[in-house]
Amino acid sequence: MYSMIDSALADAGLGDAEDDDFDAIESPDSLLPDHRYHDREISWLAFNQRVLELAEDATLPELERANFLAIFASNLDEFFMVRVAGLKRRIVTGLAVPTNVGRSPADVLADISREAHALQLRHAAAWTDQVRPALADAGIEITEWHTLTEAERAALTEYFQLHVFPVLMPLAVDPAHPFPYISGLSLNLAIRIRNARTGRQEFARLKVPPMLPRLVEVPGDSEIARYLPLEDLISNHLGDLFPGMEVLDHHAFRLTRNEDVEIEEDESENLIQALEAELLRRRFGPPIRLEIADDMDEVTLDLLIKELDITDQEVYRLPSPLDLRGLFSLSRVNRPDLRYPPHLPTTAVAFQPTGTSTRADIFAAIRKGDVLVHHPYESFATSVQAFLEQAARDPHVLAIKQTLYRTSGDSPVVQALIDAAEAGKQVLALVEVKARFDEANNIVWARKLEKAGVHVVYGLVGLKTHCKLALVIREEDGMLRHYSHVGTGNYNPKTSRVYEDFGLFTADAQVGKDLTRLFNELSGYAIEKKFKRLLVAPLHLRKGLLRQIDNERKNAEAGKPAHIRIKINSLVDEEIIDQLYRASQAGVKVDVWVRGICSIKVDLPGISDNITVRSILGRYLEHSRIFAFDNDGDPQVHIGSADMMHRNLDRRVEALVRVTDPTHVKELLSFFDLAMDDGTVSWHLGDDGVWTRHSADADGKPLIDLQDKTMSQIRRRRRTRTVR
Repeated sequence: MYSMIDSALADAGLGDAEDDDFDAIESPDSLLPDHRYHDREISWLAFNQRVLELAEDATLPELERANFLAIFASNLDEFFMVRVAGLKRRIVTGLAVPTNVGRSPADVLADISREAHALQLRHAAAWTDQVRPALADAGIEITEWHTLTEAERAALTEYFQLHVFPVLMPLAVDPAHPFPYISGLSLNLAIRIRNARTGRQEFARLKVPPMLPRLVEVPGDSEIARYLPLEDLISNHLGDLFPGMEVLDHHAFRLTRNEDVEIEEDESENLIQALEAELLRRRFGPPIRLEIADDMDEVTLDLLIKELDITDQEVYRLPSPLDLRGLFSLSRVNRPDLRYPPHLPTTAVAFQPTGTSTRADIFAAIRKGDVLVHHPYESFATSVQAFLEQAARDPHVLAIKQTLYRTSGDSPVVQALIDAAEAGKQVLALVEVKARFDEANNIVWARKLEKAGVHVVYGLVGLKTHCKLALVIREEDGMLRHYSHVGTGNYNPKTSRVYEDFGLFTADAQVGKDLTRLFNELSGYAIEKKFKRLLVAPLHLRKGLLRQIDNERKNAEAGKPAHIRIKINSLVDEEIIDQLYRASQAGVKVDVWVRGICSIKVDLPGISDNITVRSILGRYLEHSRIFAFDNDGDPQVHIGSADMMHRNLDRRVEALVRVTDPTHVKELLSFFDLAMDDGTVSWHLGDDGVWTRHSADADGKPLIDLQDKTMSQIRRRRRTRTVR
């Protein structure tokens, strides 16, 4: 069966009909230098440094700064579990192919180690010297055991005995007890003890229970909220765990393992079962990083290095506390004055109820014209969610088809699909169970959908289905009408509150036909080449973008205005980058707005002179993708799910939709141009890959915050409509 699908995919025309006879770009006769890309791994570390710089910004609210420290830590964990693990795997397997800049994986690992060590020390210093004191000044203190009063210690000891002690599991290491398995990302205490009777020294490992609050509130009547790290509470009660033994020393440590999933799909008839087995294996992946408290003695460290089989390069000696992901727990602190001012999403103008109705007719609104929604400034609940919920209960709706990449198990989106299936509608859910780190959750709710009667399929072998598509088929006056949604973000109500994304709703018959054909290809064996308003990977998205970039180059050479605007999460693909270089050489203004990895350079004389690169980070995760080409005054603008990476262009099913409404085109271009304006807070990419934050003008006056500005603009749009 799989070979048939592979063959169908190879023959399919997943792309624009205009690309059918478009086989290659005719490149100008220009030589590009060998060293024209930034290393993708070092560029990722530079992105995480930008996150850290937000935590270091004293003008931001204190709890937001703490949250950015936690985000930095979580990001870095994933980087090691996936990217560093991948480099190590290449070396171990002997498949040490060069990186995107032609260097060996071993050399890149050495660079990563150097940069990551420096960043982690800077991260720890930001907490100790900046954020922790700022929180204390604001009335939130992260304290230590030795600073507590006797009454406070007594109260916490009682808490320890009732809530912590029963779940602790100290594991001895001796001839009768081998060195225990250390799970990935767990926080542990390495403990040295002496037997009072024999005088013999022993070693024990104690895991800090991850299911308990990392920060324990200190009881008291003080107006200051005080918290003690759980590992500090445990370490001051070790005598209770080892009665009759003398506790000599204890040190915190934390291990990171390779947790990337590898599935040979063509060798497994049941992808779900294969994934479940792989997720179990993931827990036992090889170690790739050991973080230790800076007070750890050499005897304990040598034991850990030997037993865990890691190198000195993989050891990160850091000030306590380790694992600052624990700062996420401060989100429960009720101090709105220490957070960003609340921004409540508005309902998109087109979806606001009319007359005396309390609920909008989503289908009627879409029939009037395409609707472009901008999350989280505009509500996911009153747009995407309402669209699916109305479809589920509408007796005229015959079928719903949707892709699901990441969502929550209690998602109203999933519930709407279940409700629709139980109401007798045809429902197809294309679930991507291989979404990294969401595999287990996706398996659970995929099975829940199947039990409700939803037709669940898992996409094409060898490809992740990453596109964000929903299609509703409705019977109207004896005819079938297609209502389509193409988005840049996941169908996840929770992340929609913090991820910036666009979504296009349309009743355009051509988009409906495109999506119908694409869904047929993803769920069956249809082979279609005719896509009019979609650009689809893996076979034709790359080709379509290269063609449009080259068209801008030709326009510039002909003396016509030419401009390329690209907003993406990551820019790594060498072929795309080279084509942007050639466009720049021809005089095309190339503006790139990138959140994360960026391998393009701006310091190549005669090559990158017309390329400008900006990055914006803030309270919302800039997640949307926009591809805009001036096209000699007739802008071609696309939004969708794809980044400019090999995996997105070659190993994923991605989809971009062309935005045709002039008002929407103007909105997207204005949004982009505001981000690139020198008066907007952003990071500028400069020589040698250095990113410099610009947050104030020459007089020290704060620059415009893009996200605040966008929210205020959308609110005014709503008020203007209400006044009318």
